[in-house]
Amino acid sequence: MALWRVRATVDDRPGYLSVLTASLALRSVNILAVQVHTTEEGAVDDFLVDAPDALTESDLMAAVAKGRGRDAFVARAEAQGLADQPTRSLALAGRLVHEPDLLGESLVALLDATDVRWRPASASDVAGFHGGRMTLIDPAGGCLEVLRALPAFTPAEFARAQALVEVAASVHRLHREQVSLLLPDGTELVLRPAVADDLAAVREMHDECSPATLRRRYPGGVPGEARLRRLLEPARGITLLAVAPGGSVTAMATLSVEGDLGEVTLLVEDGWQRRGLGTALLRRLHGHAARTGLAAVVAHTAGDDVAMLRTLRRLGAETFERDGALVSATLPVADRAPAT
Repeated sequence: MALWRVRATVDDRPGYLSVLTASLALRSVNILAVQVHTTEEGAVDDFLVDAPDALTESDLMAAVAKGRGRDAFVARAEAQGLADQPTRSLALAGRLVHEPDLLGESLVALLDATDVRWRPASASDVAGFHGGRMTLIDPAGGCLEVLRALPAFTPAEFARAQALVEVAASVHRLHREQVSLLLPDGTELVLRPAVADDLAAVREMHDECSPATLRRRYPGGVPGEARLRRLLEPARGITLLAVAPGGSVTAMATLSVEGDLGEVTLLVEDGWQRRGLGTALLRRLHGHAARTGLAAVVAHTAGDDVAMLRTLRRLGAETFERDGALVSATLPVADRAPAT
């Protein structure tokens, strides 16, 4: 028996796929995996099959034609094709998380492409595909041209490739937004966006904070694990972490967004307070608000939190409104970039 890849287009009507599979079965062809791609021309059925050694490419093409298939493509397949498409895609995405520069190689593996070529971007570049050529915007800059002689790319394959590009783009953004911070005493920390995997380290930081520090940050009570997980990756905002050389989280600052207004919150572990860490985190969140087109940023803090109020004034807060023991400070975002 031999492995083959068989692709053919059939009318997208009930029963047409079964006619094609029956025609293959009459030749003792065992279908190991199948994917169906919906296109304007019909349903593109992509099979991985195990066929008798005596069958040739011409025999398989004839079986496809007899099964009402058209635009057939038949080629020998490798054993790695036995991995189902979702597993294959997830494995490639996981690889990109650790090595985003391998996007080109990952696209070749995902699409069974013959080549991926990089070129500088131009104003007319738009992601899309036609026949055996696919254009993708490289998150690191430029464009990627993915080439394959046969078969032609389908909308489903383009969507998978775009998803893989988004994974690489997210990792590039994370690396780009990561900066080093040198404190006055010479300690070097890393400021970076939070991710879901930071949950345990952030929970540990909360455990190290004093009750007074937690009460100032969470007047309504310290959040449980589910809410803390949502704080790490807010739907329309960002959470930044300060990470010490040993990997422990020493502070977190969150920008939550509603409309064109943002709200910032800050928690700094007791042993790291009054060292410029909170100011650095809030300044970066303020910059993020400007880049994303927010009109203003609001911070709520206890009226007796002198250090936080001083920090907010240093960052340009102009309006302070007291409501009982709580003070709300507004930081305008004057030179904001257009929202995208």
